[in-house]
Amino acid sequence: MRDEDFGTIRIKLEEVIQQSSLSKNKVAQLSQTQRGQLNHYCKGDIQRIDLAILSRLCYALDCRVEDVLEYIPPQTKNSI
Repeated sequence: MRDEDFGTIRIKLEEVIQQSSLSKNKVAQLSQTQRGQLNHYCKGDIQRIDLAILSRLCYALDCRVEDVLEYIPPQTKNSI
């Protein structure tokens, strides 16, 4: 089976940052995350989510994990 058969995870960090009153630089500073790494998360350009970084981002943005991540089910249900 392919990963797509199980759906995908969409990272909505860029949207959460835009809705906040914080700049990306401030979010990077508050979350003690490098700006380049923050940009990768904003673009969804990561393979594995670092839970420590995710928790620091949620702390800096005063949000919940489900505000940042969204599960998108597959188009068709597979029988496993």
